[in-house]
Amino acid sequence: MRTTRALAASAVSAAAVAALALTAPAAVARDGMGANPSNIVVLPAVIARGGQLTITVDGCPGGGAATSAAFPQTQLTPITGANQTARGTATVNETARPGAYDVTVNCSGRTLTRPAAFTVIGGVRGGLGGSSTSGATPTDVAIGGGLVAAAVVGGGLFWMRRRTERRI
Repeated sequence: MRTTRALAASAVSAAAVAALALTAPAAVARDGMGANPSNIVVLPAVIARGGQLTITVDGCPGGGAATSAAFPQTQLTPITGANQTARGTATVNETARPGAYDVTVNCSGRTLTRPAAFTVIGGVRGGLGGSSTSGATPTDVAIGGGLVAAAVVGGGLFWMRRRTERRI
């Protein structure tokens, strides 16, 4: 009888220890003590001004914030089902200069910086196929005029030749 009670007591205490072991990591994650940011991924790696970036960080279970000189502070939220991963979306400033930018992530007081995480390129000018001039240059006009003249002369010679073949 005493053996049965001892086994029952040890089974109850083992269940209590197991329950405590399962809830301890969750408590640490909520306190932020389990935060250890790593592996910052920024996509796309090359972006134009005004575009949106997706920032993903491993080891950030409670979320955090991402900062860069190219965009304002962006909140990172935990991804459900992912193992301590957080993600956020940032919009690159319209005034950002072309070049490489670092991203710094802060998760529960711990920071990690990824140098040259993404590159901002200059915006493209719309219309006229993205050209940067306001119209045709003198060289463009000379080339176009030469092509038109060659076509007129070639067409005239062809027509004159066809005309003389009919007389024979």
